Amino acid sequence: MALVAHPSSPSHHRQSPLITRRTTYQRLNSSISQTTSLPQTNTSTKYQLPLLQQLTSLCQSKQSLPQALTFLQQQNPHHETLDSLQRKEAIGLLLQACGRYQDIETGREVHRMVASSTLFHNDVVITTRLITMYSMCDSPLDSRLVFDGLEKKNLFQWNAMVSGYSRNKFYGEALRAFIELVLQTDFKPDNFTFPCVIKACGGILDVRLGQGVHGMTAKLGLLGDVFVCNALIAFYGKCGLVDEAVKVFDYMSEKNLVSWNSMICVFAENGFAQEGLRLFSEMIKCEKSFVPDVASLVTILPVCAGEGNLEMGMVFHGLAVKLGLNQELMVKNALLDMYSKCGCLSHAKGLFDKDNNKNVVSWNTMIGGFATQGDTRGTFYLLRKMQVEGREKTNEVTILNVLPVCLERSELLCLKELHAYSIRHGFHYDQLVANAFIAAYAKCGSLCSSQLMFNGMETKTVSSWNALIGGYAQNGAPRKALEFYLQMINSGIKPDRFSLGSLLLACSHMKSLRFGKEIHGYLIRIGLETDPFIVISLLSLYIRCRKSASARVLFEEMENKSLVSWNALIAGYSQNGLPDEALVLFRQMLSDGIQPDEISINSVFGACSQLSALRLGKEAHCYALKAYLAEDIFVGCSVIDMYAKSGCIEQARRVFEKSRNKDVALWNAIIVGYGLHGYGKEALGLFEKMLAFGMKPDGFTFVGILMACCHSGLVEEGLKYFNDMQNFHGTTPKLEHYACIVDMLGRAGRLDESLRLVNEMPDEPDAGIWSSLLSSCKTFNALDIGTKVAEKLFELEPNKAENYVLLSNLFAASGKWDDVRRVRQKMKEIGLQKDAGRSWIELGGKVHSFMAGNTSFTGSKQMQNMWRRLEEKIRKIGYKPNTNSALHELAEDEKIEVLRGHSEKQAICLGLLRTSKGETLRINKNLRICVDCHNAAKLISKVVEREIVIRDNKRFHHFRNGFCSCGDYW
Repeated sequence: MALVAHPSSPSHHRQSPLITRRTTYQRLNSSISQTTSLPQTNTSTKYQLPLLQQLTSLCQSKQSLPQALTFLQQQNPHHETLDSLQRKEAIGLLLQACGRYQDIETGREVHRMVASSTLFHNDVVITTRLITMYSMCDSPLDSRLVFDGLEKKNLFQWNAMVSGYSRNKFYGEALRAFIELVLQTDFKPDNFTFPCVIKACGGILDVRLGQGVHGMTAKLGLLGDVFVCNALIAFYGKCGLVDEAVKVFDYMSEKNLVSWNSMICVFAENGFAQEGLRLFSEMIKCEKSFVPDVASLVTILPVCAGEGNLEMGMVFHGLAVKLGLNQELMVKNALLDMYSKCGCLSHAKGLFDKDNNKNVVSWNTMIGGFATQGDTRGTFYLLRKMQVEGREKTNEVTILNVLPVCLERSELLCLKELHAYSIRHGFHYDQLVANAFIAAYAKCGSLCSSQLMFNGMETKTVSSWNALIGGYAQNGAPRKALEFYLQMINSGIKPDRFSLGSLLLACSHMKSLRFGKEIHGYLIRIGLETDPFIVISLLSLYIRCRKSASARVLFEEMENKSLVSWNALIAGYSQNGLPDEALVLFRQMLSDGIQPDEISINSVFGACSQLSALRLGKEAHCYALKAYLAEDIFVGCSVIDMYAKSGCIEQARRVFEKSRNKDVALWNAIIVGYGLHGYGKEALGLFEKMLAFGMKPDGFTFVGILMACCHSGLVEEGLKYFNDMQNFHGTTPKLEHYACIVDMLGRAGRLDESLRLVNEMPDEPDAGIWSSLLSSCKTFNALDIGTKVAEKLFELEPNKAENYVLLSNLFAASGKWDDVRRVRQKMKEIGLQKDAGRSWIELGGKVHSFMAGNTSFTGSKQMQNMWRRLEEKIRKIGYKPNTNSALHELAEDEKIEVLRGHSEKQAICLGLLRTSKGETLRINKNLRICVDCHNAAKLISKVVEREIVIRDNKRFHHFRNGFCSCGDYW
């Protein structure tokens, strides 16, 4: 049998251990016979077959090894008539079995027996096997003690020592032993030495040292050895030098199955999935037509998993069945992993349930699959089942696989149970587990528990600090994140890219451009500004700080633009009110060959919603359907939102009804849509239907309900649902809920109640609430309340033009022109300018925009003529210009002329000129529609026999046959 198992490749690329040991034994036994002149075993000895047969049988299981030892001890080592070679072979067999089953205690007993024997204590074969046995039992220190106690050492013992260190990942010690061998002995390293040394170079990722060793093998003429070349392929792959690995592979005159497996592994681990699949195909089709083994399959299946290529994964599953390898435990675990990561969890669960031969890896893989899918119940069910069955014990990996599912406050109790379990079993001492608990507590909203976990750690690494800083940055406490970052620096820990990424995130949440720029400067100084992870964080910072131009400059400077970077900038444009730029960038992404994902398409729908660009939105919806993105629940919500905000609530409802999985988010989207359109009763009907289906409403649901009541004048219903959300649904009202109630009461003219609610709110009212109340005061000419409200509003937002315009309009509606002039003068002094009324309409996929009073639009003459004809017709059925809507100190005829130039009237005229008879017009406006335009639109819808949909900055108005969906309540 072999003295040293061949260490040429990673464990999952080795040939069958039996073949390796037999080959190694044959080669080493021949060499030992020549160098030590040992006599050959007398195979005709009458005792040999019974003795070796019995001992070999006992060495087949770990439980029988003590019995095998007893069997040997019963033989008298000092009886000269016994065959010493027979006894030596028996000791060697037992030592190999002890190493194979990692039974170090029985191995120590054999060692004591050998040490007490004058015949064997210096025997070359036995001592080499002792060194190997200890290294296989994860005790290279004992191997070294045996090695150092040798009177004379040969190359095989040196090889066993280097191999032992390398096997146990003591790579530095392996390299030091190799240097001792070269410098202090006359032995020449051979094709058994170099694979172990090359593996050690890969272990410490020292490319230059590995290349030096590569040069030594070339000088010694060992590049023709398949084991050496296999080790070089694995080394270069581990160091990311794929081209070098390919050169070694192509240079090899002789390749075995391990060579092919190693090269496939290099491609797989370095992100060259297609090359790995191609090479696997070549391996099967090559001249020698290699038959894939376990190592081949457990190398190629993760490639399919990483690519999400279920079809190819199933092909390899079929191949495993055909080759009879599907019952191999490593293959079964790889199949579980592949099906889980390809989103086919039910198939993985089926394989798992049918399998009676599971190990801890099987359980961990299955638990990780459920956790990745976000199935909290399934994850914890499997964990409990694993404990109940009791065959396999949980380990640190089990805990790490469960923790990602603990993302919400509702999972906090489960997280604490898991923490207690980890403490009982000592897993919390593991650095990775402790760091994962810090992050998990933060995600579940328990930042104090996260900090307590951190404080309890004896040794705090940069990863521990990162978990805490990231937890605070991601969960609403950015200032605390900055504080802990400074503490980390003061403690002498040097930040890494993750620390700085979390710091940038904290600055983004605080919208602190100054701090963010300082960090950007620091990143440039230390050369991290081009790191992909950091660049995304910088993009997010500038986008959140509304510096889209700076974000674009950073984006254009990127050499390799990832999908994440495209998504970040497209979303940034959409979120910062630049929908046109978002759509242009999306088209550029497609032309550059980048395939969009769910996040990309969500941002596009958001941009279409802002523009109310129905045609573009429909095109994006078609693309999402063709690209199989529409099944995603978030994409579904975005589609509903897009149709609703483009004025097509019927289509939004159709998308909702066709959705297979209606979760709370989907119900919220359609309820909010109906609320925006002022269809309060329909929204309330949907809410009741949602409850009947057993769905639990959340805070967003009630925002939609209250908004629907607000826009429909359903005041009493709104107050009822506001009380119900607290008393029956356990949802604590937030600022946005109070804002809806204040707006609802204000629109109904119940200004005193509205003001009382503002003063009694548990939270400090924001500018939006005061602005809403001031707008209501203007509607009902409540000058006294309005002036008081304006004072509060100016305290919060003294430099916002819209606030001054609201106050000015309040004074103008009351005929207080001196106060109007005073407010406008104040705006001039501050340097503020009123936003001009702007409307836009999408025609033929192109958006046409109009400014109030601007007649420079191409075709404006035709539009003016169209308006004259329309005005003539609607005057006949009762239209009279409402000059109160012209809040200027002008003569009546001048006010009428101003009203004719309102932007929505221009958009209606162009729409009628450019569309077919009966086609619905969909128009958007940046300000609230005035009374005059509202009256005109109602009558126009009647005389032209069309539906006109106008979306202002508050809601939708559907004009049909002389009526508006708002019932003149807006």
